[in-house]
Amino acid sequence: MGAQQDLSLFVRHREGGIEGLELAVEGMRCAGCMRAIETGLKSDASVLSARVNLALKRVTVEWREGVLRPEAVIAQLAALGFKAYPFLPANQHDSEVAQEAQLLRYVGVAGFAAMNIMLLSVSVWSGNSSDINPLTRDLFHWLSALIALPTAAYAGRPFFDSALRALRAGAVNMDVPITLGVVLALGMSVVETWNHSRHAYFDGAVMLLFFLLIGRYLDQLMRRRTRDLAGNLAALKSESAIRLQPDGTTIIIPINAILPGDVVLIQPGERVAVDGVIETGRSKIDQSLITGETMPVMVETGARVHAGTMNLSGALTVIVEAAGAGTLLDEIDRLMSQAVESRSRYVHLSDRAARLYAPLVHTAALVTFLGWMAFGLPWQEALVIAITVLIITCPCALGLAIPAVQVVAASALFKNRIMLREGAALERLAEADMVVFDKTGTLTLPEPSLLNIAMIDPVLLGQIAALAAASRHPLAQAVSRAAGGPRPMAGAQEHEGQGVAALLDGDEMRLGSVAFCHAETEALAVGTSYPSASLIAWRYRDGCVVLAVGQSLRPDARTCIHDLKMRGLRLAILSGDRMEAVAPVAQMLGISEYQAGLTPGNKLRALDAWTAEGRIIGMVGDGLNDAPALVRAHVSLSPISATHLAQSASDIVFLGDSLSPVATAIIIARKARRLMLQNLWFAVLYNAFAVPLAVAGLATPLVAAAAMSGSSLIVTINALRAGRVTMIRQGGEA
Repeated sequence: MGAQQDLSLFVRHREGGIEGLELAVEGMRCAGCMRAIETGLKSDASVLSARVNLALKRVTVEWREGVLRPEAVIAQLAALGFKAYPFLPANQHDSEVAQEAQLLRYVGVAGFAAMNIMLLSVSVWSGNSSDINPLTRDLFHWLSALIALPTAAYAGRPFFDSALRALRAGAVNMDVPITLGVVLALGMSVVETWNHSRHAYFDGAVMLLFFLLIGRYLDQLMRRRTRDLAGNLAALKSESAIRLQPDGTTIIIPINAILPGDVVLIQPGERVAVDGVIETGRSKIDQSLITGETMPVMVETGARVHAGTMNLSGALTVIVEAAGAGTLLDEIDRLMSQAVESRSRYVHLSDRAARLYAPLVHTAALVTFLGWMAFGLPWQEALVIAITVLIITCPCALGLAIPAVQVVAASALFKNRIMLREGAALERLAEADMVVFDKTGTLTLPEPSLLNIAMIDPVLLGQIAALAAASRHPLAQAVSRAAGGPRPMAGAQEHEGQGVAALLDGDEMRLGSVAFCHAETEALAVGTSYPSASLIAWRYRDGCVVLAVGQSLRPDARTCIHDLKMRGLRLAILSGDRMEAVAPVAQMLGISEYQAGLTPGNKLRALDAWTAEGRIIGMVGDGLNDAPALVRAHVSLSPISATHLAQSASDIVFLGDSLSPVATAIIIARKARRLMLQNLWFAVLYNAFAVPLAVAGLATPLVAAAAMSGSSLIVTINALRAGRVTMIRQGGEA
């Protein structure tokens, strides 16, 4: 008796008492499979939701905590005719390679058999048809049958097995008409051979399988390419961590066993396994996953680190805030999965159209057969035409038209550190013709920075920053960060409300308010150049420097605004900050419409006024006061640094300090919508042309197989174009 597998470790626990399980599903081929799985799972009252992603061959199921076991979900899928198992990214590649190798074997067998049967057919018909010996003809037909029937039984398994699973579950997928067409062709050939007829279609049936298998193999390769583009964060996740024990010893334990408050050791060259705060140590960290910045950042005691980043130079001990579930990396992974699973309006349209396929195609094939019989065509020829109709109307292209674009677009967004919270956001973003920005923390960085750093000697700045590092005041911390976070100056003392001071070579060095440092004269010039900045001063002996600290523009803010303008978008700023701080930012960015001193209610009224003018608004904000406007806008975006409420109100979240993801998201969204429409129209036009040709008897089953496979590949190849992003830059395109 085999041991049962405990699947509870694969269950994800979400807020509100919701549990979920992500499963890899074998045998999913078309929209019919998607509908059968989703309808079958949702028939269980315990299941809250079941979302199938055809391109990734996964299903995500959610239920209330404690009302369902994961084993029951897999058993239910088995009853529907689909083998499922917990999705493990590490095993996905091996499974796909094995499937492709098996398909290649089927292609090889079908191709070899088809060549031999064709040789027999040529031998039969090489002479004058009137001189053919009936016994020789029948012998060659039976030899063809001996080759064709075992070949079809073996090489046709991908279609036959899938069709049988669907029929057992009371559903119809795209492999049912294919199976029906191949079986009818072979059955008719056996009957014709038994009756000593001059015609048999063994060669056509096997060639049909050969072409279908080639199409299935190429489709498998293309789907894997699509899944690869979807990106996978598994390589960034650590399976274990080194925990420091109370007695100072270390132990390696699974990441799921690490709890908040534990202290873990991150050695040089290792990926950070948890989210937490550095307790001891100093090192350079590659934070490109989070910020997009390729240059390593120096971190030390008190700095926050995130799972998935790389520790490059020194050993660190980190106090754990989150491990496994709950980390920023886990949230990014969840958003990525959610983006490729969720359905847009176009996906629902594609699903509804594909759902009508089963009854329509079988009805069309039957009517075609009866119609040609009524016109006096022999039943054999009428059946061949009906088989062609069955095969050529396969809805593969329709089923893949939208999901493939959505997966590739979500991948392109992810590579640009943009996370969709739902698939429909992509369409709504493409529709936007106006973008409204908050200022503080959105157009500008959330943390203050040293604005006049270029005017200060680097050596002197290092000395100033060492004193600043001894203070916890936000302005002093901004100065410290500007110099790379040096070690605090020894012996420094903080004077509450004034600044910090330390003795150096017998003289006092001060950093603090202008009055504390007696720098009123020096502050006049700096205040004139930076009217919106906060001023702090440094004085040591005869030296005096006034530093302007304020919010600086996000990297690439000017480029982002330029890109949006070049694409015809109207731009505006709505800010709660004072006019003196908003106007310079608007002028630097070239945004002519801006309002300052607004309450959340004022922002809503401004959005409503623009909406009344017919504008479709995308809102970009990060603060608590932006949340109502983010909800009211047609589509909304927030940086990862936004408050939790602002993020939960947004449709799209972007990582890093740069503002360029806003423009990139709109560019990708518009391109994805264009490709979705192209694929839908292609799928519709393909059937509009192909079906009448098949019904009229102007196509053969072989032509039908080639057309069906080709249509799927065309829409998938077109979908891959969604991953290429062209940005408009000053002086041209890049």
